[in-house]
Amino acid sequence: MTSALESSPNRLAARPGRAALVIADLGELRGPAAGVVQLPHRMLWLPPQDRNFDLADDYDRCRMYEIVLREAVQYGELRTLLNAGVLAGVWPQLLLPRGVRTAWQQRHPMLAAVRAAG
Repeated sequence: MTSALESSPNRLAARPGRAALVIADLGELRGPAAGVVQLPHRMLWLPPQDRNFDLADDYDRCRMYEIVLREAVQYGELRTLLNAGVLAGVWPQLLLPRGVRTAWQQRHPMLAAVRAAG
């Protein structure tokens, strides 16, 4: 069962007024590990051609993961867009709101360890 991790509204917020959404099991993140991913318009208000991210490109991969972790409002978005192995690989480089990073690292301590090692 998945759940949003909340303790105080501001501390674990993706943005003011919205708690960070955290998947219960990283194994559920089975999104693509390669190729080009187009984010939904709801996450990035740009024309379709500008919502494409090439996972082979370091900048694109990090940017896409930052957007999804910040903007996801449904667990299905996390499951289909993110990949557990890719997430662990980019975690130290991601620029995330403090609430998002804290919520994910509290739920998945291995991400905090990856960040400390990176």
